[in-house]
This record gives sequence, C-alpha cells and structure tokens, in this order.
Amino acid sequence: MALRSLARVAPRVASRSLYTLPPLKYGYGELEPIISGQIMEIHHTKHHNTYVTNLNVATEKLAAAQAASDVSAIIALQGAIKFNGGGHLNHSIFWENLAPPSKGGGGEPEGELAKLIAAKFGSFDKMKAALSGFTVGVQGSGWGWLGYDKATNSVAIATCPNQDPLEATTGLVPLFGIDVWEHAYYLDYKNVRPDYVNAIWGLANWTDVAARLEAVQQK
Repeated sequence: MALRSLARVAPRVASRSLYTLPPLKYGYGELEPIISGQIMEIHHTKHHNTYVTNLNVATEKLAAAQAASDVSAIIALQGAIKFNGGGHLNHSIFWENLAPPSKGGGGEPEGELAKLIAAKFGSFDKMKAALSGFTVGVQGSGWGWLGYDKATNSVAIATCPNQDPLEATTGLVPLFGIDVWEHAYYLDYKNVRPDYVNAIWGLANWTDVAARLEAVQQK
C-alpha cells in the first residue's frame, strides 16, 4: 500500500503521530436510532483510534528498517501496515459517508452519480439491493463497497475481507462503504446483520459520495 495515499487521509503532525484520528462532523448520538451513540463512540474512539496508533507504530518501524536496509523486517511489517492502514483509510471514508437525516443523510443520489448507478444497475433500488446482498454475505468481518472504475468510467460493487482497502486491492476508488465488522452493529442489532445493512441506507451521505466521484473524475 502506498504510504503517500495514506498520508492524504491525515496530516503529518509529528514523527510519532504521522496519522491522526479524524474528527466527526456530527455528534456520536446524532445517528440514532439507526446507529446508537454508544456504538459510534466506541467505534470511533476505540477501534479507529487503535488502527491509527498501530499504523503509526508500524510506520516508525518501517522507517527504521528502511534506514537499516533490513529487507526481512520491511517484509514482516507489510501485514501490520496493510491491516492498520486499511482500517484507518476505510473508517475515515465511512464516517464521511454517513450523515444524520437532519444533515442530509438518506434519500437517493442525484446528478452524475445517479446516472452512473442507473447505467450500471438499472436503478438506485437495484444497486441498493445488490450492494446490500453482497455486504450481508461477507464471511466474517469486512466491508461492502460501491466503487468507481476509472478505466471504464462506471461504478461497481465489491467486498473486501477484514480491513483490506478497496483501491489498493481491487483498483476501484471507494465511493460508499458499509462496515460489517460486528463492532459496527452488534450492540444494536445483535447477530441480525441484514437489519443493520438495510437500516444504514437511511444515513447515506450522497453529497459526500458524489463529491468523491467528482474528485476522481477530475484527476
């Protein structure tokens, strides 16, 4: 995974805190009743923060290994960088992909994003059903994604296990993601993952998703 792409998610602030936990644009309780404030606080301050902490540690170790030309150590660190870097990337997108209904969450996409979805899936409802189905079907922990294919100027659905980042592993640019690690929903929905996946559409921030599409199309 390119460290340069990770650096765009969080600013360089110090040698021991290259990556930082991004603030949310809404309060922990503002996504209720779809996602409880308790889940949001734990998810953001504990889980995401752990990925950030461990990514900083792994990045420091990588720099030391590179300085020492220790190829074995460089190789050994790739798993930690992929997992924690992917966790940081994925969650940084996830928080932005969500918004309280009072701040634009829910509804349907418009403009170019809506056109690409209709062209690929026939309608928004068909895309929603397809992405929900694939996401619910993720074995164990992982993510469901609506991504953008730069080669074909189209959108596509993909799933990734664990914290594997979408673009680095599939080439698709992430637009909208659904986290189906159990810590994202278990306190509210227990083992009924489909209820969580179906409910989260009510928080989808299509303004953010459309902005991501526009940004990648302009590159």
